[in-house]
Amino acid sequence: MGRMNSDTITKPSLSHWADQTADKIIRERGDLDVYTCASGITPSGTVHIGNFREIISVDLVVRALQSRGKNVRFIYSWDDYDVFRKVPQNMPNAEKLAQYLRFPITLVPDPFGRDESYARHHEVDVESVLPLVGIHPEYLYQAERYRSHRYAEGMKKALQNRERIKDCLNRFRDEQHKIPADEAYWPVSAFCAQCSRDTTVIDGYDGEYGVSYHCTSCGFSETADLRTSSGIKLGWRVDWPMRWEHEHVVFEPAGKDHHSQGGSFDTARLVAKEIYGWQAPVSFRYDFIGIKGTPGKMSSSKGAVISLRDVLNVYQPEIARYLFAGTRPNTEFAISFDLDVLKTYEDYDRTERIAWGVDKAKNEQIYAKERRIYELSQVDGMPEMMPYQVPLRHLCNLLQINSGDIDAVIAGLPDVAPAQERRLRERCRCAWYWISECAPDDFRFSLRLDGSRAELDGAALAAVKKLRDEVVPHMDELAEKPLSEAVYAVAGECGLEPKALFAAVYQALIAKDQGPRLASFMKIIGRARLEQILSVY
Repeated sequence: MGRMNSDTITKPSLSHWADQTADKIIRERGDLDVYTCASGITPSGTVHIGNFREIISVDLVVRALQSRGKNVRFIYSWDDYDVFRKVPQNMPNAEKLAQYLRFPITLVPDPFGRDESYARHHEVDVESVLPLVGIHPEYLYQAERYRSHRYAEGMKKALQNRERIKDCLNRFRDEQHKIPADEAYWPVSAFCAQCSRDTTVIDGYDGEYGVSYHCTSCGFSETADLRTSSGIKLGWRVDWPMRWEHEHVVFEPAGKDHHSQGGSFDTARLVAKEIYGWQAPVSFRYDFIGIKGTPGKMSSSKGAVISLRDVLNVYQPEIARYLFAGTRPNTEFAISFDLDVLKTYEDYDRTERIAWGVDKAKNEQIYAKERRIYELSQVDGMPEMMPYQVPLRHLCNLLQINSGDIDAVIAGLPDVAPAQERRLRERCRCAWYWISECAPDDFRFSLRLDGSRAELDGAALAAVKKLRDEVVPHMDELAEKPLSEAVYAVAGECGLEPKALFAAVYQALIAKDQGPRLASFMKIIGRARLEQILSVY
């Protein structure tokens, strides 16, 4: 295993898209005391791995700015004052939740009974898992901020400039979808102070802080003061640019739906500049994420919704980061739970070997790129020594041979340093989960350690006995290739095709017709256990 000292650590170049974005932010915004980078979402349901793409994209740019010595503020907004519009299919107590439709989600009860609200339940799920992948934003809770009147001046400015905002919105709309000139446009909406629903109609504005409305559900009406009322909030297309200015945001990516031509980012850019006097942040479009393969039992309770915690059941934290650090944000890709998991681990291991100088890159450009991807994939900086690499396929075999006993697997590996053990255990844990919950059936096996017998007769039975009596006792003296030749020789001596012998041995060992490469498999199982399993014949 390689070792890298601090003298070999390279300064960030522009080989990675996160560094390119950081360079663009500095170039366009100049030298700032603080560079505020933002992300956020409405916690209206399970925050899935597609939402995580935005979070980690910002984290990677934040790290790129910090590596240039910049002071960075990473804010993550929970838009928990949004309307509860529908009950997701994967939520319990659906009938109870349906009673709170049109409420702000911060006032909807937690159907799981764990947290103080529906919104807070989903926030906690994310806030508890992000540290596992090295992401530590400053959380802003928009319900609290609106209800503490923090945005009173921003709402006042929007109301006083509602005709100009209406023009900003109409500039990207065709004639059919423009707000008519004679139609009143209100940049705010109201949650009823009596029934808490957003089933309200804005009736008027006094030019300063007073907004009048009535509720179509309960009939309540009032003139609310922006400085004291808790129920008035801006619509999304105005709220977003208002907060850019309020928080001095200089970077925030958005999904391709928001970045579509004439979409919410384009209108927010206009409103930010023309109403709030703020230049829209540097941004880029990120694409969707697909899911390949079925992540086992997760699907029974969550349907198609896959969270970061689900991903971390199968992928080590560094590899979960690698999936995103190694892919440009505007590229669609799928996170796999099928056999492609093996390839993802192989790809990461190769990047790791290049980064530590164990494998040589084709040229300096490739080295710089792979090295930077690896750096950005780490949870908390570079490890003190290169992690212990065991190919995932081999590790799966070791775990299945040892019935999932991680201690036994690690004890059987040579030269594992104490500094390497934590990550190795994490890889073992992920591998065992994948085998147990996700791997295809033909990849799984368990040794016949219970004394059971395969139904063998004739030449097949004779060959298995011959292998047991003449090859297994001497296998510790043989390297893998000579051992393989000895197995083939047994097939010939018993008049069997090698394939037929393999099938007989696999049936005797794991009750399957095929399995891992036989000679290698026998080496992993070891002489003692082979003799034990085959003693019943």
